[in-house]
Amino acid sequence: MARTRARPWWRRWLRGLALAMLAWLVLGIVSVVALRFVPAPLSAVMAQDWLQAKWRGDASYRLRYHWVDWAQVSPLLPLSLVAAEDQRFPDHHGFDFVQIQKALDAADDGARLRGASTISQQVAKNLFLWNGRSFVRKGLEAYFTVLIETLWPKRRILEMYLNIAQFGDGVYGAAAASETFFHVAPARLDARQAALLAAVLPNPLRLRVDKPSAYVLRRAAWIEQQTQALGGTGYLPR
Repeated sequence: MARTRARPWWRRWLRGLALAMLAWLVLGIVSVVALRFVPAPLSAVMAQDWLQAKWRGDASYRLRYHWVDWAQVSPLLPLSLVAAEDQRFPDHHGFDFVQIQKALDAADDGARLRGASTISQQVAKNLFLWNGRSFVRKGLEAYFTVLIETLWPKRRILEMYLNIAQFGDGVYGAAAASETFFHVAPARLDARQAALLAAVLPNPLRLRVDKPSAYVLRRAAWIEQQTQALGGTGYLPR
């Protein structure tokens, strides 16, 4: 009886890699579908920050986060987040090509290349990936952004964002932020408080809600103006 010829090692390796990639893709789709309906118990960025604090031996680090439903948050907060971060959020499909082109044009004129990430992209990165800059992470971010925009309504994307966005050192989401900085429930946030929370999002470890710099105060005032220019809470996705 003829002996079965063994497959070359590289074919076995490629097959294993293909199966692993397929499993990862399926897991990603299943996770996105599930998180359309259930609260996120944690985000990848939260886990990364907690592990880094443990690695540093930072005994003072405390992760503050708990989920809050859309109806339990003042609509002034999601409106402020849209005004501050992504004013075309209701209209685009995950990528704001207008802002991307503006950023590229400014870089061509000698300005520092600025980010043009949408709220959808930030949800994809914070929920499933990690902080840092690399082509691999940006590629994965694009993949999850497409999934999220395809499988979630806009309100769910914004609800997820206001729950997992970082507002301070170890402070994640509207519930923890409103309670930590203003000692109120998120449903009781006023326009100024919502604008202050949105104002620190570019860098919540350097910009402070509780001790706002002149820059944060100016940015918060601008955000309040923008919320009015957008037409108020009627601008939010239904």
